[in-house]
Amino acid sequence: MPETHTGWTFLTNHARVLTAIAEDPNTRIRDMAARCRLTERAVQKIISDLEREGYLSHTRQGRSNTYRIEPGAFLRHPAEAGLTVMDLLAVLARHDAQRDSQPQQLQTTPAQVRRAAPDR
Repeated sequence: MPETHTGWTFLTNHARVLTAIAEDPNTRIRDMAARCRLTERAVQKIISDLEREGYLSHTRQGRSNTYRIEPGAFLRHPAEAGLTVMDLLAVLARHDAQRDSQPQQLQTTPAQVRRAAPDR
């Protein structure tokens, strides 16, 4: 069962699920739920939302799904005008790669985050 969380977070659950799919397009809902600390039902609803809005599609292969992210889909918030899903995933992937290379330290400064953001 996922740990409960109160208050706000920087990334939405939709972004977390999308990131889990980006890392493994064949991942199971059960594994996404565990990784994102959500219920399986919450992950199913998020996937449904993302598919309905055109950010994601899936194909059935036997008893499992393979997900496909629409990389050119634009983010929804007006402040993010012109940013695509791929822009977001690229920033998150760079952060993960940097974090994984030096796990014991807080190595990202605000200046580094600004430099990692896509130029617009």
